[in-house]
Amino acid sequence: MTEAFLTNPLVIFDLDGTLVDTAPDLMDSLNHTISAVGLEPVTFDDVTYLVGQGVKVMISRAFELRKTHLDDETAAKLFDRFMEHYRAHMPGKSTVYPGTIACLERLAGAGIQLAVCTNKLEELAFPLMDQLGLTSHFQVITGGDSFAVRKPDAGHILGTIERAGGEASKALMIGDSINDILAAKNAGIPSIAVSFGYSHVPAAELEPTLVIDSFDELTPALVEKLFAQS
Repeated sequence: MTEAFLTNPLVIFDLDGTLVDTAPDLMDSLNHTISAVGLEPVTFDDVTYLVGQGVKVMISRAFELRKTHLDDETAAKLFDRFMEHYRAHMPGKSTVYPGTIACLERLAGAGIQLAVCTNKLEELAFPLMDQLGLTSHFQVITGGDSFAVRKPDAGHILGTIERAGGEASKALMIGDSINDILAAKNAGIPSIAVSFGYSHVPAAELEPTLVIDSFDELTPALVEKLFAQS
């Protein structure tokens, strides 16, 4: 995606479990992947443990759940198998969460700039957003391989802010997982946790600046209030 220089303020969103419900496709591709070695399928009850750190970690955690050793050679082959299946079936069953588009339009209409900071690899994040009609709403999109580090490292958020031409003092992170909230804390910016994502604990226990249950709650006035308090 073409990088652009933005004016402040800047609201940064996570992707999986925040903007888009990708769990059905992640589980389908993961089960397709681990079936190659006879591993028992994972279920939606496992999703909060599995997702959030990228494909390699997701595969590794599936093996941990089944108390099975995963060697490096097998891990590399399974990574390729997952990527091939996920790309081929994109966007599959993945859907944009209710109220998301209206929220993005509302914020943009108030002069708030928008970015995405996801641990999903660029080659998966970009086409998924394209196919779901999300890309045009964001000036900057960074993935888990856009920088040398990724969430919860502050460098991922700070790098996203830099690409956006923004300032950390006027940036806000919105996500569903501990990685999102920790990354925001590490970067010294306020955060909003959404309660409808993939966190394995209630959103409030992640200790964000604020929790919302729907994007209907995310208004320019709320963003302004959080900046004023930070």
